Amino acid sequence: MERVTTTAQLAYLKGHGTENDFVIVPDPDNTVDLPASAVAALCDRRAGIGGDGLLHVVRSAAHPEALAMAGEAEWFMDYRNGDGSTVEMCGNGVRVFARYLQRAGLVGDGDLAVATRGGVKQVHLAKGDDGDITVSMGRSLLSEDEATVSVGGRSWPARNVNMGNPHAVAFVEELEHAGDLFTAPSFSPAAVYPTGVNVEFVVDRGERHVAMRVHERGAGETRSCGTGACAVAVAAARRDGLDPSVTGAPVTYTVDVLGGQLSITERPDGEIEMTGPAVIVAEGTIDADWWETARD
Repeated sequence: MERVTTTAQLAYLKGHGTENDFVIVPDPDNTVDLPASAVAALCDRRAGIGGDGLLHVVRSAAHPEALAMAGEAEWFMDYRNGDGSTVEMCGNGVRVFARYLQRAGLVGDGDLAVATRGGVKQVHLAKGDDGDITVSMGRSLLSEDEATVSVGGRSWPARNVNMGNPHAVAFVEELEHAGDLFTAPSFSPAAVYPTGVNVEFVVDRGERHVAMRVHERGAGETRSCGTGACAVAVAAARRDGLDPSVTGAPVTYTVDVLGGQLSITERPDGEIEMTGPAVIVAEGTIDADWWETARD
């Protein structure tokens, strides 16, 4: 299939989930050429549209990475970090992706399956275009590999939680101890996270209520991270002696992020559900001349 190299008619939208923001490029037939350099240009906050990442909206049957999932999910979230790199999953991104499909009339209220590089995710859209969206995020994988994260002269032990992408969760006394998070916190040993890691710094706010800051791979500090909030809830539950697979009862944590609040529930079968808002804030057309320059 011919790839589009001009953007005279290329539409985009801008959306966010708890202020984790994304450029959205609708491309059902996967005809738009999106090299990493172009994605980074679009996500640039000064010279582009601006976003923590990009949501490339493609039918699963039209994308080689999603073709095997086409029987389960019509739509594939081809997610890119703000630097243009690909990533397995983005929880806030899935909610915004689903909101776009709803807004475009491609899906209705209720249940929806979305293909991602982290597998097929089940989504529930509450009635109306401003209702919360719940995403079944899958099960966490807890590793016994020990890790340490460091910022400045401080270091903390980190819980190794994988949510389809790797997370290091550190409980700290003050969120300010995480520093500016413009650069990635250091971690050791390097072998624990060979492809890098998302690092969450967490403080307690009350019973089953925590707050976090996060450095996301390829994006720096973001206002929110859905998979990170899930990892934080799992780590907090284990720290608090709560394991739904043992107790037989679901456990829910409220997770405050810089951009709002998410509700995370872990069920006895291990399935984790994330509930939160998703908002589309703008749409337009990309200038063809600018795009040609951005793609070079």
